[in-house]
Amino acid sequence: MDERLEPRVGPVPEKPPESHPYHHPAAGWGAAKAVTEFVLREHEAVEGPRAMLRMNHEDGGFDCPGCAWPDTQGLSLDICENGIKHVAWEMTGKRVTREFFAAHTVSELFEWTDYALEDQGRLTEPMAYDAETDHYVPITWQQAFDLFGRAVRELESPDQASFYTSGRLGNEATFLYQLMVRELGTNNLPDCSNMCHEASGRALEASLGTGKGTADLKDWESADALFIMGVNAASNAPRMLTSLAEAYRRGAQVVHVNPLIEAAATRTIIPHEFTQMALNRATPTSTLNLQPRSGGDMALMRGIAKATLERVATDPKAIDREFIDRHTTGFAEYRALCEATPWEEIERQSGLGRAAILRAAKIYRDADRSIISWCLGVTQHEHGVDTIREIVNVLLLRGNLGREGAGPSPVRGHSNVQGNRTCGIDNQPPKEFLDRLAEVCGIDPPREDGLDVVATIEAMHRGAVKLFLGMGGNFALAAPDTPYTYAGLRSCDLTAHVSTKLNRSHLVHGRQALILPCLGRTEKDEQAAGVQATSVEDSMSMVHLSTGMKRPASPYLLSEPAIIAGLARAALPDSSTPWEWYVEDYDRIRDTMAKVLDGFEDFNRRVRLPMGFRIKQPARELVFLTPSGLAEFSVAALPDVVPAPGTFVLGTMRSHDQWNTTIYSDNDRYRGIKHLRTLVFMNQDDMRERGIAQFGPVDIVATAKDGSKRSLNGFLAVTHDLPRGCAAGYMPEMNVLCSISDYSTQSDQPLMKHLHVTIEPVRRA
Repeated sequence: MDERLEPRVGPVPEKPPESHPYHHPAAGWGAAKAVTEFVLREHEAVEGPRAMLRMNHEDGGFDCPGCAWPDTQGLSLDICENGIKHVAWEMTGKRVTREFFAAHTVSELFEWTDYALEDQGRLTEPMAYDAETDHYVPITWQQAFDLFGRAVRELESPDQASFYTSGRLGNEATFLYQLMVRELGTNNLPDCSNMCHEASGRALEASLGTGKGTADLKDWESADALFIMGVNAASNAPRMLTSLAEAYRRGAQVVHVNPLIEAAATRTIIPHEFTQMALNRATPTSTLNLQPRSGGDMALMRGIAKATLERVATDPKAIDREFIDRHTTGFAEYRALCEATPWEEIERQSGLGRAAILRAAKIYRDADRSIISWCLGVTQHEHGVDTIREIVNVLLLRGNLGREGAGPSPVRGHSNVQGNRTCGIDNQPPKEFLDRLAEVCGIDPPREDGLDVVATIEAMHRGAVKLFLGMGGNFALAAPDTPYTYAGLRSCDLTAHVSTKLNRSHLVHGRQALILPCLGRTEKDEQAAGVQATSVEDSMSMVHLSTGMKRPASPYLLSEPAIIAGLARAALPDSSTPWEWYVEDYDRIRDTMAKVLDGFEDFNRRVRLPMGFRIKQPARELVFLTPSGLAEFSVAALPDVVPAPGTFVLGTMRSHDQWNTTIYSDNDRYRGIKHLRTLVFMNQDDMRERGIAQFGPVDIVATAKDGSKRSLNGFLAVTHDLPRGCAAGYMPEMNVLCSISDYSTQSDQPLMKHLHVTIEPVRRA
């Protein structure tokens, strides 16, 4: 089956594409210039700078709606380029009104680029799809709630509905959302974690008994070695640059592991360091860059472990035997596995020479305290769970757990994606959580596992899911196998989306469809008890409040808790849950959460402390909630990740001027790209071998696990510094190449970084 992507995503290029190697520091004046131009483009010359002074403040203000990197205590300008762009994009003065929808049919809007759709501005009132006219038409909030309620009650089973969550949803709304869904009687709660860090949670749970990392920002400030794996920090978590620069200055080793050497792995100028900015003085952010083949991270970790264990013969202190004996199980088996793994196989699978691996092993061995951090470059593979467990194995060898400056540290993407899972968005909820929810909230939650993202899309095609509600995000573009996802959504009886801006998911709709516009993170949330604050959890388990500052974009917008309460009351008219009472004062929601959620005791007081509070991580205290009661070494064999002759392993990624599915421009500054998104990055020798010129058009054909084929035709090849046999390109354009069958059997995640493709020049007729 030959599947093709439908409309374009980014803006239509007005100039020919360009590619120039980027040799400048990350952030610095390039970021300052980009931010200034972007804020002026969005006509936010006054509110934009004002927002910068209120974002990520410990004494009030709103939390950045971008990434989940922790806030730095005492830093008055704890901001970054992408965070400011995200805020300005939300605060834009442009509006999408009923007149806009009256002027454009849905069929017409579907042909627009996704950039053009979001560039129209903020949604202003609830809308319903009118099939007779092919237009969205205005309805009242109560009419929207009633339509949703009728559709839910007409289902033969609550399992015929699926309720998606994006990471933008605050903790209070998250708790109400999962409460509504479980009171309805289903655990169909797919979320964006199913596509990004599901592997992290499953691996850490298996090894340590906790689904989260144990390191916090103070640990980063005292580590002797930082290993940064599979993350483009300058774009995906730009405030990490501060930690990397500070680590280098204090003499710590910083090792970046990525098939591509990204800007964050070179040098930076931190914008809030005014002297460095004035002098244009950059700080290195790396002491070693390793470029394994795509998927070769596990073999690299095995090599570090093997070298460390071999060193024990001459240096018994190369491993922490006391820690291993007291706090772990399975060490003897793991040691035997490392000894039995030949160096030749480690080199072949990692794509790295033995000397490079030994250099990384020496850095790890010489460091008293080490942190290993990772992101989607590690998780979005078939063997993502095994790789992360191998990372934990390496940490356990030297007791890098339960002490300052050490531990595993996954880099979450969206600003509250971790909080969503903490507060109940889980299609496989633990029994203990459901028991407490039943006791405290007086409901009878279902005990059967629900559907994740992939299973939801498949169920749509079977007719088993007839109603889809998206709480934030852009599901149609974020999910794999774009045409298949589109067809699934279009088969639903009702699709509804809670959103701030118009996006593709509103145009790929069911027979009935709702657009439910909500407040943004930057806007004041006025309820009966006054202005409300919501809480979020960052990637290091810190929970803090966020309070909007700006007048809402429209008087008809509702907060996410208010929308959820309205939907719940309409779908559950006889519910004894006090939905409306909860919305009057979010402290009431937090009081209930404190009784249900581990670590949220005394929630309302602790969340108002400066910087909020950190959820306790048992593994950090060397308490392991595993079957053995100990940290568990894993003994997985190395997978074969070497691509077959003539093929590539392709990974999808974001450009720098992009946040998830939101595209700000067709440029990618840190990779030297201008005016182009439909590209594929390739090794120069691979291009030469196939007779592919720079910007030469190519056909990309992916072969799925089920044997089906998907293609993208006419993409332009661009040379880049990455290993032979590896290729990369932008999501969501390349999501079409990831079949619905291409998901990990370990994590159920779509294999966005592990697509098997051929790339050939377009043959002219």
